[in-house]
Amino acid sequence: MKTLIGGAIAAVLGLIGLSVWFGAFLQLLAGALPIMLLLGGGLALYLGFDELKDTWKKDDSSFEAEAAPDDSGKYQQEIDDLKKEIETLKTEES
Repeated sequence: MKTLIGGAIAAVLGLIGLSVWFGAFLQLLAGALPIMLLLGGGLALYLGFDELKDTWKKDDSSFEAEAAPDDSGKYQQEIDDLKKEIETLKTEES
């Protein structure tokens, strides 16, 4: 309840202060708006560039993934050869 009353009083005082010092409010707004636009634009540029770098990395990894199946066949053949060699060594021991 105290919060509701405090909020209502602050809103009324803010409305009165805005109507009394409206010229100063507009001057403050005119000074702060370019700074907010500059900072917001810089943040948007940074986030856009970061997202672009992520898509470049994703494209590079998909290129590497396409090259991987060729290597997997080679490795699978090597594994099969080693299994055969192990089997021949086991039969020689017995």
